[in-house]
Amino acid sequence: MNSPNYVKPNFPANAFKGTALYYSRYRIPYPDALIEDLISRVGIKDGDRLLDLASGPGRLAIPLSASFSEVVANDLEPEMIDEGMKEADKQGATNIRWVIGKSEELKEEPVSFKLITIGEAFHRLDQLVVSRQALRLLVPGGCLAVIGCYGITEGTEPWQRIVAETVQKWTEQASPIRKMEPKPGSGPKHNRLVLQDAGFVNIEAYSFTKEHTWTVESILGYLFSTSQCSKNALGAYSEDFALDLRNQLLNFDSKEQYRANMDCGYTIGRKPK
Repeated sequence: MNSPNYVKPNFPANAFKGTALYYSRYRIPYPDALIEDLISRVGIKDGDRLLDLASGPGRLAIPLSASFSEVVANDLEPEMIDEGMKEADKQGATNIRWVIGKSEELKEEPVSFKLITIGEAFHRLDQLVVSRQALRLLVPGGCLAVIGCYGITEGTEPWQRIVAETVQKWTEQASPIRKMEPKPGSGPKHNRLVLQDAGFVNIEAYSFTKEHTWTVESILGYLFSTSQCSKNALGAYSEDFALDLRNQLLNFDSKEQYRANMDCGYTIGRKPK
């Protein structure tokens, strides 16, 4: 069996400073089909609990909460937890316990969760530590699901190439050293190897596609929600970046109809019974 190439993440401690509101407002919700498929595969029964690691403002914890007796949502950033609590209150999700702290250091009762989710954050965690920790926290037959979506800079639409090139130009100016650092592994093939290495079985990957139409505002809002293009990361360049991208996108399509498929998926493994 091949072994995964573990690269410990080296994100700044304040990588997501100032992003919570953008994250909550401009990240596209996971496709309903993905949420429903995940729930059906886990096989949830009364009393089951969910742990959502690196939860952000609850993009997984909140829509999944109705299927579980209790949800624990954990994130390093207090502002993400605060935004998640507000959103949960709006949606009437009252069974979520919010915990601030590093996922790698989370203290929860072993063998107590039916499902552990990590949404668009596995690359930011110590994957070896977290996957082995998940195995300890899950009940026999419980599942770890690593969920992700491809970002708008990774698509092939002409407007997405404009976005990707503009992002590269300004982020290299703002932080020329970080582009040279080795990146943690990601993607379904890598995630499968990590879960195998940790001791999970019956590992499978599933993908989903949803069409979405973006505007200049929503594109900028999405980018400002990322650690790479947050206003904190761009610093003094943030306003110039926004103006440059806005002008280029409007020159491409003044009607602001930037269509693209949103490709999401998850890799899931079970703890042996």
